Amino acid sequence: MKQEIKRVEVGPTKERLAKAQNHYTVGDDKQGTRLYHFQDTTVDRMYSRLTRQAKSRATEEGLRSEYIALQRYKHHWHHSGLELALASVDPNRIFASDPAGMSGMPKSEKQAHHRRQYREARDLLGWKPHIVLENIVCAEVSLQIAGFSIGYNSPFRAREGAEKMLRESARKLAKHWGIS
Repeated sequence: MKQEIKRVEVGPTKERLAKAQNHYTVGDDKQGTRLYHFQDTTVDRMYSRLTRQAKSRATEEGLRSEYIALQRYKHHWHHSGLELALASVDPNRIFASDPAGMSGMPKSEKQAHHRRQYREARDLLGWKPHIVLENIVCAEVSLQIAGFSIGYNSPFRAREGAEKMLRESARKLAKHWGIS
């Protein structure tokens, strides 16, 4: 007598899906498993909203190039090794800087390339736009918090100012990297 093996679907909970508010796609890994890709970062939601509100195809294309430029910025930041890592603390270690170990230097040519690309982009944007991009794109904080970080006091003005600065920066980066 053959015993049937019951396959249990594993995936996000109903609460997680509700929190994402339909900002996710469900794919297939071609092996019978569903893959969930959540697009619920500040940038994902903002560009989703802007794309829905777009009046023309040209506006949608512009938004798409802005979004791709911001994703490339994050890609270079992540692969440059600048993303903070969680590390355990060794209580037996002496806490001192290690200039001989060159701990701030890139570990590979690939990492050095990404750092160069990231620094070029950062220098192109300027200080305040760089702070906004770091907060929204890399640290994935809200528009409001990013606006507060550059000096806005009102929640509305902070969101409005951060979104405007983010979009201007995205257009500059798209032009710089030849994304159209």
